[in-house]
Amino acid sequence: MSEFIKHECGLALIRLLKPLQFYQDKYGSLYGLKKLQILLQKQRNRGQDGAGLATIKLDASPGKRYISRRRSNSPQYLKELFKGAYAHFEGLPQEQLNDPLWLKENKPYTGELLLGHLRYGTHGKNIIETVHPFLRQNNWISRNLVLAGNFNMTNVDELFNELVALGQYPKERSDTVTVLENIGHFLDDEVERLDNWFKPEGYSIDQINKLIADNMDVQRVLQRACRKFDGGYVMAGLIGHGDAFVARDPSGIRPAFYYQDDEVVVMASERPAIQTAFNVHVDTVKELERGHALIIKRSGDVSVVPYKDQNERKACSFERIYFSRGTDKDIYRERKKLGKLLVDEVLEEVDHDLKHTVFSFIPNTAEVAFYGFVEGLHQYNNKSKAKRIRENKGLSEEQIEEILNESPRVEKLTIKDEKLRTFIADDLSRGEMISHVYDVTYGVVENFVDTIVVLDDSIVRGATLRDSILEILSRLKPKKIVVISSAPQIRYPDCYGIDMSKMGEFVAFQAIIHLLKEDKKEGLIQEAYERAKDLKDKGLSHTENVVQALYAQYEYRTISDKISEILKPANARCEIKIIYQTLENLQEACPNNNGDWFFSGNYPTPGGFGVVNQAFINYVENKNERAY
Repeated sequence: MSEFIKHECGLALIRLLKPLQFYQDKYGSLYGLKKLQILLQKQRNRGQDGAGLATIKLDASPGKRYISRRRSNSPQYLKELFKGAYAHFEGLPQEQLNDPLWLKENKPYTGELLLGHLRYGTHGKNIIETVHPFLRQNNWISRNLVLAGNFNMTNVDELFNELVALGQYPKERSDTVTVLENIGHFLDDEVERLDNWFKPEGYSIDQINKLIADNMDVQRVLQRACRKFDGGYVMAGLIGHGDAFVARDPSGIRPAFYYQDDEVVVMASERPAIQTAFNVHVDTVKELERGHALIIKRSGDVSVVPYKDQNERKACSFERIYFSRGTDKDIYRERKKLGKLLVDEVLEEVDHDLKHTVFSFIPNTAEVAFYGFVEGLHQYNNKSKAKRIRENKGLSEEQIEEILNESPRVEKLTIKDEKLRTFIADDLSRGEMISHVYDVTYGVVENFVDTIVVLDDSIVRGATLRDSILEILSRLKPKKIVVISSAPQIRYPDCYGIDMSKMGEFVAFQAIIHLLKEDKKEGLIQEAYERAKDLKDKGLSHTENVVQALYAQYEYRTISDKISEILKPANARCEIKIIYQTLENLQEACPNNNGDWFFSGNYPTPGGFGVVNQAFINYVENKNERAY
């Protein structure tokens, strides 16, 4: 992606099912902690604002610390996080380091339950207090809750008010704290229910505590706590006595995968992280069903159970286009197909002239889609060469060899340079520095003869494309520059974990506003605004997307052409053309991840419609603020 967008977080959970001595004998010391480190390292693309971990020791004696937590928001967050954790074991005699029972009794981060989190903050301050996991503490062991999540809730105010109505006094309105306290409330209620159930039977306090741990209904807690949640989420929780859970939203918006054998249960946001960390085959790693929870009891019993009615599957398609690492078997294939499906339209745009067209990509995340695009170019070229040879039977061996040697001109034209720090306050100087984020390869393009085609995986705001990439590519003096996006036009805000919330920042929305004004259709903007306000006043904002009617006024390519005009640098002498993936091609390439609301405007939850309408109201009222 040519521009920086904050998006989802990453999760990792490990439950060691065997006695700790087993892992020491088979794998060496600190097995769980080392595996958690690998899981987080292999998902570091999912969070660059901070990282945290927490562990719980099973069957700890009263007075012994059984929950350990560490968090970091330093620039080297993962390195600092684990350096601090491993510092507790430095200088230990080998005898103690190889004794898991001694370590569990005397050192932190040596428990059987481990939870890790990588944070990409979509909004709010990047301070240590915002880094997961969050901890809700209590002297009752079964009321302690450690929570980390990959989520955004669209109805935080409603959930907050429900907590207040229950008698709580939350310390802030953030969705993380609200979710933590909401689950915590019903966890408390479950503990009280079991306490009241067993107390009349004459059990001792110690016996009741164990009975509560054995009989806690985590499924029931989640059913009650999550019934009003509206958003995209995967939440992982550890309960003080040793139960653990991972819950995925009913639409399957956010990703979650798990693996289980007789030694471990593992969960992660991305499948390849589990495959790499535990050296297991892809077929053994399962996707957690939407609306289901993976529940690991203190006893080691594992179950996957429904806790909320399933909605239609709307797994985020941006995971496939960009956010998840391309090392996943299916994602790699899907990204290649996204590139291949663009070939026909691009060839039409360059008049099928491969001789005078240079093909490249914008590093680094568009690379896999570019491989698929190049495959498609070669397939077209091979068919074209075969046809010429068949139709010209009198060709000499030399002529045939010349035809066979023809190949698309694939070059590495754009190079992402080190990030430049300007330390200059004025916008003009800063803009000049930003234009040098990318560099180009000189001497490849024939001046005013060749067309440059570059592939990006998505174009959201377009500022980097205009001010850096197109600016510097135009210095190569091509006849034309064609930018192709493996994602469709991003038209609508996201509210489920991606930092795309302000309508006016989307270049596709800017294009539709330009078109409406040029065609004297500003009245449609006002009509849509009044409709959005009316829905809001009636409490019906969640029922429809009023902005879709504006996009419906124009053909897809008409909007792309207007985007091309908007993104053309002022001093570019060549023609600029932007080509976007179609929504139909996206659905063909990624059939199992059809969550496409940022492209289509069809949101998977009522809260999404409320967000898009509020974002449009904010735009018309010139309010530079988030819609949720």
